[in-house]
Amino acid sequence: MNIVDRFLKYVSFCTTSDENTNMTPSTPGQMEFARYLADELKQIGLTEVTLDKNGYIMATLESNQPSAVSHQIPTIGFIAHMDTAPDASGRNVKPRIVKAYDGRDIVLNEEEQIVLETAKYPEILHYQGQDIIVTNGKTLLGADDKAGIAEIVTAMEYLVQHPEIKHGKIRVGFTPDEEIGQGADHFDVKAFGADFAYTMDGGAIGELEFENFNAASCKIRVHGVNVHPGSAYHKMQNSMRIAYQLAVMLPRWETPEHTQGYEGFYHLIGMSGTVEETTLSYIIRDHDRHRFESRKREMEHLVRKVNREYGEGTAEIELRDQYYNMREKIEPVMHIINLAEEAMKAVGVTPVVKPIRGGTDGARLSFEGLPCPNIFAGGENFHSRYEYLPIRSLEAARDVVLEIVKKVATQR
Repeated sequence: MNIVDRFLKYVSFCTTSDENTNMTPSTPGQMEFARYLADELKQIGLTEVTLDKNGYIMATLESNQPSAVSHQIPTIGFIAHMDTAPDASGRNVKPRIVKAYDGRDIVLNEEEQIVLETAKYPEILHYQGQDIIVTNGKTLLGADDKAGIAEIVTAMEYLVQHPEIKHGKIRVGFTPDEEIGQGADHFDVKAFGADFAYTMDGGAIGELEFENFNAASCKIRVHGVNVHPGSAYHKMQNSMRIAYQLAVMLPRWETPEHTQGYEGFYHLIGMSGTVEETTLSYIIRDHDRHRFESRKREMEHLVRKVNREYGEGTAEIELRDQYYNMREKIEPVMHIINLAEEAMKAVGVTPVVKPIRGGTDGARLSFEGLPCPNIFAGGENFHSRYEYLPIRSLEAARDVVLEIVKKVATQR
């Protein structure tokens, strides 16, 4: 199967993750997709294919070199995630291919007048003349990260079909629930057995990332007292109003829409409530570990401030670290970054080394002993109905995987 058809097949599976189910995988569609992938890996010739009860897939492409040589070749891994973000619907994805993109706005859905406008998304102009996979304007596409899976599987199939290409042992891993920060929760690094790995989970062509946010989730529950408004004087405590008061105490410019590069932020991702109880859901991000810890302390400070004003127990906070900046774990093994850069250049891709304003499974895996930087998967506008995937970028990422494999086998 060619890489485009494979990708189009993958996005037909609804694999939206859901942080509220308290299950792994968090949604049944992910396990359905995992079973399909496990069967496919067996069919293309990989061995040691496992699918555990939590939806994690691992598989092996054995070395095709003599034993004495194989022992000198590092075991490398390639990892991608199966879920798509809950930010937009991933059900009934109906992609189409825009042939030889002409540089004009793309009408995604004529009936509802949903348009991918170049004025809003000028990056698409970089892909003029190329074939581009787009959505129908009603769902996300799923290139994050089904493009990564398609690239890895297609590269492994090519290596099986071309035994003349020398390679050592290669491990493949596919994870659930990355989009809700749980992708590495049950990943068995020891069982994976790679010396280092790459997540194929970046964005535009050329991206190579070994720095990411330190990340935490934060939930604040505000408790109020509901009394009939006609007799509420000095009795009612409206939890929604108190929650709003807390929210506006955070610096208004330290939000995603006002920050870039290495700048961190507080991001209110959910707010729901009644007079009696309101919940604020935040994510906290910063590249610098010291500032990251300061941000968490600031949230705790605001909760204490509310409790001093309205009474102890009015507000409760739950903070959970999600992942940390992988840079400190990658710097001692920078040769794996150099390897990826060389592989990109060899296939005609200009490396773009940049910090991730987000995170990947590789961040947590790096702290668990598996150095794991991130390579582009090729898509743009992830998590939205305006997501798109240039086919050349999809193919280039596959070629980078192949080139890394070749270089590892020859650079001993």
